[in-house]
Amino acid sequence: MPGAKGAGAESAAAEIYDAIIVGAGFAGMYMLHRLRDDMGLSAHVFEAGSGVGGTWFWNRYPGARVDIESQEYSFSFSEELEKDWHWTERYSAQPEILKYANHVADRFDLRRDISFNTRVASAIYEEATGLWRITTEDGRIATARFCIMATGCLSAAKTPDIPGAGQFEGETYSTATWPTGGVDFKDKKVGIIGTGSSGIQTITTIAPEVGELVVFQRTPNFSVPAHNGPLKPEITRDWLNHREAYRKEQRESGVGILALQPREELTLDVPEQEREQEFEMRWAKGGFCLGAAFADLGIDPAANNELVSFVTEKIRGIVKDPETADRLTPKTYPIGAKRLCVDTGYFEVYNQDNVSLVDLTATPIETITSTGIRTSERDYDFDAIIFAIGFDAMTGALDRIDIRGRGGLRLHDKWSAGPLTYLGLMVSGFPNLFLVTGPGSPSVLSNMLVSIEQHVDWIADCIQNLGQRQLSTIEATPAAESEWVAHVNEVAAGTLYMQANSWYLGANVPGKPRVFMPYVGGVGVYREKCDEVAANDYEGFELARAPDA
Repeated sequence: MPGAKGAGAESAAAEIYDAIIVGAGFAGMYMLHRLRDDMGLSAHVFEAGSGVGGTWFWNRYPGARVDIESQEYSFSFSEELEKDWHWTERYSAQPEILKYANHVADRFDLRRDISFNTRVASAIYEEATGLWRITTEDGRIATARFCIMATGCLSAAKTPDIPGAGQFEGETYSTATWPTGGVDFKDKKVGIIGTGSSGIQTITTIAPEVGELVVFQRTPNFSVPAHNGPLKPEITRDWLNHREAYRKEQRESGVGILALQPREELTLDVPEQEREQEFEMRWAKGGFCLGAAFADLGIDPAANNELVSFVTEKIRGIVKDPETADRLTPKTYPIGAKRLCVDTGYFEVYNQDNVSLVDLTATPIETITSTGIRTSERDYDFDAIIFAIGFDAMTGALDRIDIRGRGGLRLHDKWSAGPLTYLGLMVSGFPNLFLVTGPGSPSVLSNMLVSIEQHVDWIADCIQNLGQRQLSTIEATPAAESEWVAHVNEVAAGTLYMQANSWYLGANVPGKPRVFMPYVGGVGVYREKCDEVAANDYEGFELARAPDA
């Protein structure tokens, strides 16, 4: 790659690469493989954790499990990799997914180009050389022509913003930073704050072993059964026999999940009995497919209300105490406007005598005390408190790195009113800085493995194209960026996503701009747009030679 190596202006202490990748999750691992093994470039990964896996390295809380069927939530780039890995469950748990990540790292010998326990502090674009200068928290300095942020969409954990946080003298845990060896809650009095996906999975898993569990719920969540179990051999055989067709269908679909089996009919155009049968069939099947029962569930409030009514009745039928069932039923937003949770017996937990629910909208937390939690109604004493309060999604990990582009412009400042990107891939004013599944791309509204592969392949092809043409710099134009952001907002405005205070809009982080961040248009449509941009000589980007280093 012209200009990447032999940068004489750098000090002897600086490490020099063609590309630097931040993050060794699935995105960072595949990016390293593409650049190093397929293209022969020098690439290096900086990873804050002590191992590969990203989200699945950090999220080891009890019950952590994927909400997409295992064979679909896996890499497709290597047929041999698919053939020699065998999933054991329909929805794999965190230990198995982490084992898979390590298998990928071993198979492609990735660790030799990954620095673990190394957190990036800053990434500064130097206009004089056209290089990115990366500094780590332990003082290492590296330069590269290309800087690729594979930092993950759900990797910046929120810290408790509750009065008294830190005063509790008992055991304190966060689902985002769970101890590696696990925790024994047998016979203990435990309080857990939060009923998002991590909260639901933790609650379901620890409820049978604790002495007492008090769930502090700020907002109830819609959750559907996974009906998880061992992965049937015939499913594995079918997947491998039709692998190419299934993978192609994933890439061209709406969200990259074949198990959705979306219907094209409109909800209210279908007779009531047939509609009910469709909902029942999908509830029995389990997983996200319930939300794809009809084509207008995400855009028509009347249609959505039909599904809300169905799920509400399911909750009432499972939870024996009517008052508890009512508190567990969402009433302030459409189903699917927040990420639908997939559970393994969540609502059933509230039928246990040792589990109780506190509705924080009725009795809010006033403070954390030395012995537990005080609400407006009473004090609760605990042996342990668990914070399941989620993430600063999509932008949080980037915001925690000092990223500066042309003229010293900080990404934090450019995004002060919300993230601005072109295709979720690049940012105007930040040449050769790529984002993998960044805001403005399908990312969290899709099967992340499908979106990761698409982004990594596009970035790799782009870098190869530049090298073949002896070009060194690519940068999104302000006009293309503005048009894309407007398009992302326009598409989102036509859906029901805007009717929920969700982490899709940053509503879970105090002070964060309320902007809908992912692209709702679908992975197939988005892929076509990205391919079209590349085919049209990277339309919307400026390509140039960088100054000689």
